[in-house]
Amino acid sequence: MNGRAGWTTTPVTAELLRGAIDLEHTERGVLPHRLPLRARLQIPVGGPALAEAQPSGVRIAFRTRATTVELDVVATKRVHPGIAPAPDGVYELLVNGRLAGTARAPHGDVLTIDMAAGTAVTRPGPMATLRFGGLSGTDKDVEIWLPYDESTRLVALRTDAPVRTAPPTGRRVWLHHGSSISQGSNAAAPTGTWPAVAAAAGAVELVNLGLGGNALLDPFTARAMRDEPADLISVKIGINLVNTDLMRLRAFGPAVHGFLDTLREGHPSTPLLVVSPLHCALHERTPGPSAMNVEGANEGRLRFTAAGDPAEVAAGKLTLRIIREELARIVRQRAAEDPHLHHLDGLALYGEADEAALPMPDDLHPDAATHRLIGERFARAVFGDGGPFAADSR
Repeated sequence: MNGRAGWTTTPVTAELLRGAIDLEHTERGVLPHRLPLRARLQIPVGGPALAEAQPSGVRIAFRTRATTVELDVVATKRVHPGIAPAPDGVYELLVNGRLAGTARAPHGDVLTIDMAAGTAVTRPGPMATLRFGGLSGTDKDVEIWLPYDESTRLVALRTDAPVRTAPPTGRRVWLHHGSSISQGSNAAAPTGTWPAVAAAAGAVELVNLGLGGNALLDPFTARAMRDEPADLISVKIGINLVNTDLMRLRAFGPAVHGFLDTLREGHPSTPLLVVSPLHCALHERTPGPSAMNVEGANEGRLRFTAAGDPAEVAAGKLTLRIIREELARIVRQRAAEDPHLHHLDGLALYGEADEAALPMPDDLHPDAATHRLIGERFARAVFGDGGPFAADSR
């Protein structure tokens, strides 16, 4: 469809999107989802509805000779009363895999989340136009990576040359599920989340089901992963189970088995990696739940603290150390009959020794530099020679 003279407006359809599982058509553009509708209908109150609609790892991909690209979006900004606002989400434009431009949507809908009151209210805001210029006039593959932490309705894609669907890359598809750390919390940009860093190093196509606060062994997430095509699968389990204080040790093992059983229904021989938690001093020996650090709130920044009692471990409460031990045991047990099942200790990605040099700024999530470090370590251990996802691993 043609817009102003010499420009082409291209509808944003599923064919142009990578990393999204579903696409919802709304009155204000199309909204990428990272869980299918069937799963979204089963999300409970307080579940991952907000997180799954934040397009971590989702990108618009096309081939064009355009020298200028414009994208109209309606972004959703999150506000926590009394806490300094988060910076606007970053959109990155890559040309033939290399960063060629960044942009931010300075306004949009505003979602006010009052963690103390347990309320969330959305105020509609205006559309923003992102503009990427100065591109070469040669034929090229273009990707626009959407923010990992801002729900984004895609209204219109405009270019000063026609757009074609990008051809398949031929790369293996890596389907990953984890917590807010996997989604990208505190990363500098969408290609700077640790899974994106690892995917680039491993030359794979990422489908990121990192769901902030909601890596909770939910059956609807397992079924969504079971039904999603993938060549490689990983699940990072632990921190959310502790900081939500969701279950006790008695329920944890069977829940892990059930989640893995469901994955194996759809992917019986796909390389499957179970990753245990990164080091987090808050919850190494102290169970959850996590709570807002009042001292941090008084300083106008978000920080967390552990609200559980170590004495409660005897009654079955979970800590990160207990979860690591149980995951290692479960994988050893299952691997006797499942040669494609693997385990990675999260401490190999970020351990106690790393905390001194690269402390978590809110005591729960790594910073941008640590995301890159974790991604690089994961790539070496998992995609490198002899790793479970090495190119010759199947």
